Amino acid sequence: MAGDGIVDSSPAAPSWFTPKRLLLIFCAVNMLNYLDRGVIASNGVNGSLETCDDKGICSSGTGIQGDFKLNNFEDGVLSSAFMVGLLVASPIFASLAKSVNPFRLIGVGLSVWTFSTAGCGFSFNFWSIAVCRMLVGVGEASFISLAAPFIDDNAPATEKTAWLAMFYMCIPTGVALGYVYGGVVGTYLNWRYAFWIEALLMLPFAVFGFLVKPLQLKGFAPAECKVPLAERAEKSTPMIMIQLSLVLKDLKVLLLDKVYVVNVLGYIAYNAVIGAYSYWGPKAGYNIYNMSNADLVFGGITVVCGIFGTLAGGFILDHMTATISNAFKLLSGATLLGAIFCFSAFCFRSLSGFIPVFVVGELLIFATQAPVNYVCLHCVKPSMRPISMAVSTVSIHIFGDVPSSPLVGVLQDSINNWRVTTLILTSVLFLSSAIWFIGVFLKSNDKFNEDGEENEVPTGPKAASLEPLLEETRNDIPNNF
Repeated sequence: MAGDGIVDSSPAAPSWFTPKRLLLIFCAVNMLNYLDRGVIASNGVNGSLETCDDKGICSSGTGIQGDFKLNNFEDGVLSSAFMVGLLVASPIFASLAKSVNPFRLIGVGLSVWTFSTAGCGFSFNFWSIAVCRMLVGVGEASFISLAAPFIDDNAPATEKTAWLAMFYMCIPTGVALGYVYGGVVGTYLNWRYAFWIEALLMLPFAVFGFLVKPLQLKGFAPAECKVPLAERAEKSTPMIMIQLSLVLKDLKVLLLDKVYVVNVLGYIAYNAVIGAYSYWGPKAGYNIYNMSNADLVFGGITVVCGIFGTLAGGFILDHMTATISNAFKLLSGATLLGAIFCFSAFCFRSLSGFIPVFVVGELLIFATQAPVNYVCLHCVKPSMRPISMAVSTVSIHIFGDVPSSPLVGVLQDSINNWRVTTLILTSVLFLSSAIWFIGVFLKSNDKFNEDGEENEVPTGPKAASLEPLLEETRNDIPNNF
């Protein structure tokens, strides 16, 4: 095993299960998660209602909307229904990580995701598919909260943000593939097959989460070495109350952490713009520049810039030396420059001037993905990383992209000028940059190496071994995959 650079801390660990392969598995799962987001929005799966021309000749409805005869409101609910499950379940899974092995929780979540996605294919009306979409969010919640800490544990010390960038690069890639995949499968087979095939693709990863020897997160004692919380609490105290008290305690710690709060506040403002761009961008482009193919243009720009911008942000922070202070410098600087370019792009009267300037702006603002999550992971103790990621995810959606799209719609209805609307929206990026700039001056300590297991007491011979199962020699990363 020495040739692989793996410390043989456990004979049961398969030699092929290296940190790089763990990253590959997590990237594949993340891409499937976001492929599903693209599928539900694709024309081949989402479909359209029955339409009739002036002569009374009607074309039958297609996809989910056509089969279930959904109005536009119901159709819109389906695209965001997963958010309900995601927002509710993320803190729950993060809290359970203190008493249940986190890798097993990922297996549970992926199992829920698999069965719920398959259920979408068997749905028979609006409510049946809406419930399945909510459960898809529940399944995704465990992975969203726990995958990044596992990657952070097992990445080489000098490449942590680069590995996080590879993971988050799968978001725009997955959504784009979902549009294409949903269109092809929905057109040539049936929209139901798109969900069934997704479920089959995820099934091996769900099974893997249960069969492989569970990995251990840094800062968490192995499950068999913990004195259960219930044994230390009064017998009459319900477990749900114990878990709730732990969640509230962790939330208090997060809310009192100035570095964490500043990071998330900047992320909320940033995500409000990105969310509104993704929803209103094509329509704004069509109205401002008379783009006949606005969906393709904005979709293509987002995918390409999302991939290269996200990767660049991770590699740049590693090159700068990954610290919380440097992360804030990159977040503030990249967002400021990106805001300037995006704002300038919407000032151009011609499409030929808009596109290249907007591309540069998008590349810059996507460079924030790895650094912002690096701060979330490293400004808290290791045992609090799952709840840190969960609260960040919940916050940027509840206060960011969820309200921003309708608010932009209200603004546009009020002023009826898409150019002014997009300029006002883009200006919020300057606020995000300013908030992150405050973080540069805050006293920040990287807490990655601090002990964080305050709520569980490790006992027995394994108590001293709290390192991740996949532990590479940080200064000797193997070239082989």
